[in-house]
Amino acid sequence: MSRLSVLDLCPILQGGDAADAFARSADLARHAEAHDYQRYWLAEHHNMRGVASAATAVVIGHVAAATSRIRVGAGGVMLPNHAPLVIAEQFGTLAALFPGRIDLGLGRAPGTDQMTARALRRNLAGDVDDFPRDVLELIGYFAPDRPDRAVRAVPGVGLQVPVWILGSSTYGAQLAAALGLPYAFASHFAPTDLDFALNLYRRQFRPSEFLDRPHVMAGLNVIAADTDADARRLFSSLQQAFVNLRTGQPGPLPPPIDDMDSRLDSASKAMLGHALSCAVIGSPATVRQGLDAFLARTGADELMLTAQIFDHEARLKSFQIAAEVHQDLARAA
Repeated sequence: MSRLSVLDLCPILQGGDAADAFARSADLARHAEAHDYQRYWLAEHHNMRGVASAATAVVIGHVAAATSRIRVGAGGVMLPNHAPLVIAEQFGTLAALFPGRIDLGLGRAPGTDQMTARALRRNLAGDVDDFPRDVLELIGYFAPDRPDRAVRAVPGVGLQVPVWILGSSTYGAQLAAALGLPYAFASHFAPTDLDFALNLYRRQFRPSEFLDRPHVMAGLNVIAADTDADARRLFSSLQQAFVNLRTGQPGPLPPPIDDMDSRLDSASKAMLGHALSCAVIGSPATVRQGLDAFLARTGADELMLTAQIFDHEARLKSFQIAAEVHQDLARAA
């Protein structure tokens, strides 16, 4: 049976701030650990007033220090924004502080707009087409030391931090397959190529020193509550945030509202229906059906669940329901 993991953007709530977001993330990570989630990943985004995880490695250290067993990592670091050596040193430091618990997922998107990407890098000379080369360079910094090595990641060298390739298209699937690395697909917000990309990755996978068979993680929005109606109301926060983002007005996560559908025009409904089509929203019975169907569709080795819920207690409860439903499915398998 597949494993469950958590993807967290450290959402900043309307009326809240980043400090509140970090405290909630640490609490959610402890909650996820208590319910046997496999990993807790944080994502790199920039210039977004509703996302506090821009300094991803720093937040990973905060979450890892608040927990004791769960793996903590990046889902992901947007490698074109950084020199590979800098990321190797950051994640080598994390791996030295929290042995056997750190993951490094890598993406090739900027995680922001072009103006902010330029501010991050000062220029855009580091092209996304350099991504495969940069991935190999980064992996090389984690390899065992050699006497002839001129540049070392200290910490980092010899720590073999597990590297994942992230993607929402066939590009990442092909690269992960060629390098023999695990692959995580961002179906929770970009589902278009999900089935084709997973099939391509499995078909083209080449065994490596890192992995002897394909390993797939798929992203899924899961918002669970006592009733379908309660869950749909909680879901309206993410729907509002997505409409705001796509219309150029990103901001903090808004509180839920009633009758969300009545407030949407036809274009927004179509956009949300596509972008958030990989979403399971409802009561425990509804979530059970949805998880079972998504696992049957993808054959994923792991599901990376995300839930942008305004109320913290409701968010904790949602992840608890998902874990309990998943355990029931495992027992029935």
